[in-house]
Amino acid sequence: MKKIFSSFVLCCMLCVFTASAQANTPRPEYPRPQFERDAWINLNGNWTFTFDFGKSGVDRRLNESKGFDRTILVPYCPESKLSGVEYKDFINAMWYHKKIQAPAEWTDKKIFLNFGAVDYCATIYVDGIFTGAHWGGTSSFSIDITNFVKDGKQHDLVLYVQDDQRSGTQARGKQSGNFYSQGCDYTRTTGIWQTVWMEAVNPNGLKRAYIVPDLDQERFVVEPKFYGLQKGQKLRVNVKDGAKIVSTVTVPAGDNNFAVVPVKKPKTWSPESPFLYDIDLDVFDASGNILDHVKSYAGMRKISVEGNQLLLNNEPYFLRLVLDQGFYPTGVWTAPTDGDLKRDIELSMEAGFNGARLHQKVFEERFHYWADKLGYLTWGETSNWGIHNDNIEAHRNFLTEWQEIVVRDRNHPSIIAWTPLNEAGRPGGEGGRQYERFVRDLYNLSHALDYRPVNDASGWCHVVTDLWTVHNYEQDGNKLREILTPKEDGSVFQNGNVRDEPRYSGQPYFIDEWGGIKWVVGKQFAENTWGYGEGPKTEEEFYTRLESLTDAIVSIPHMMGHCYTQLTDVEQEQNGIYNYDRTPKFDMKRIKAILSKNPQPKNK
Repeated sequence: MKKIFSSFVLCCMLCVFTASAQANTPRPEYPRPQFERDAWINLNGNWTFTFDFGKSGVDRRLNESKGFDRTILVPYCPESKLSGVEYKDFINAMWYHKKIQAPAEWTDKKIFLNFGAVDYCATIYVDGIFTGAHWGGTSSFSIDITNFVKDGKQHDLVLYVQDDQRSGTQARGKQSGNFYSQGCDYTRTTGIWQTVWMEAVNPNGLKRAYIVPDLDQERFVVEPKFYGLQKGQKLRVNVKDGAKIVSTVTVPAGDNNFAVVPVKKPKTWSPESPFLYDIDLDVFDASGNILDHVKSYAGMRKISVEGNQLLLNNEPYFLRLVLDQGFYPTGVWTAPTDGDLKRDIELSMEAGFNGARLHQKVFEERFHYWADKLGYLTWGETSNWGIHNDNIEAHRNFLTEWQEIVVRDRNHPSIIAWTPLNEAGRPGGEGGRQYERFVRDLYNLSHALDYRPVNDASGWCHVVTDLWTVHNYEQDGNKLREILTPKEDGSVFQNGNVRDEPRYSGQPYFIDEWGGIKWVVGKQFAENTWGYGEGPKTEEEFYTRLESLTDAIVSIPHMMGHCYTQLTDVEQEQNGIYNYDRTPKFDMKRIKAILSKNPQPKNK
């Protein structure tokens, strides 16, 4: 026991860079709250950079740079105000530089350089030497730089970014493909847009851990992956309710050795009671010394589909979601502070929603952390707009990025479904066959990685799906009810042509985009400001229309939930419940009274 305690204390002492030392660092919080270590250094702050519009930087040996002539505040993208740059035109290539140094205490560790997200292709150099590359604008990645920074000296970190948003081979989401923001497309994001950090890990430490809640059998099943293994190595899993350990399991360390941790009479996680168990993951050597200590957490909850119902903890659950696009006036894709992520969830709940579709963007892990803590349901989505649906290279890029997204986020109890595509249409001819193969691969890959239901495409053309979703922006409640009510022959409203998608076969049915009512408080964002339908003339007319549409949806027996467009205005799209700066547009008590409505209990 003394060896275990002393090893644990030594591990904690590696955290020499305290929170107070990083008090002035933007976004200083640990970015990966479900897999947290003590020994880490936040690299956010001032970096130097240069644009490379001619893509000549490699020829000019910019990878060997000791520093560039301009400064940018990371993790904010160069298009944003917070970055200090605010360059709005297309940026097809740019270079970043920062001095880095690993503490002497890290000499016996593996050292990783971690990026929350870099849009789109990132190539990393240390002292001019290539150390790694990554493709994908929204997924997190790590580069092992152990052999380049282990000497305790200062080194030159250079990052080369390429971002061709108009190529058709990379996903861009709602980033505008034209110079100006227009329609559903807004300000672009290039380069670093989430936290960058260095981390020390034992060579035989944990690479990741997939924690699956099994409510019916009252247990957590932990599937670990390690960086390395040695004879006699073990993994211990402690499940805690506050300071109290409720269950402990120790198993031989191995990538195929699961830790099955029983939890008697478990406390369940739900929006009504978002209880989280703290979990300690400790790796020991044969002598009992702690090699790695990771702090995590999990929620005991079950998501399942039975017939046409989506169940939470074995009970049907009606979803009242809002479309959240995750744009910020000063940070674009990056929330100015961690508190802004939390506040967006609180604003949504104050408007009567119990969750969100995280739309055309992969939200950072800190958002999911707050959703877990607050009891806020989400559908994990990504930014598929921008890829050509008949392009095999685009499909290949997307599948790789989607796999990284699911693996990163699958431990969050707040995520209850996966939605890889939004309003994706089937091309004609051979392209249509390639597209169908692509969607089936997405569906099968998602299920191979995780247990949640998969909504292959939100609205438009389904191929194979566990949930049936449709979009409809009809502004008259009676007409919307007529459209969405099943016909006598059992058929339902579908966005796609029946020649392009299968017929509805009884899955849980959702209208996951509706409303979008334009209402401007103050002045329009731009001349091209818009909303769906003809905007109401008075605020009272807005409430009347909103209630008519809501009543129509909740009155339809086969409807399992809905998603209102949208939480906030985003630039020229001014149809949010809140303004772009998050100030309220309406009497929020009235809004909540309408949007918190649930279907009436069915007669038995």
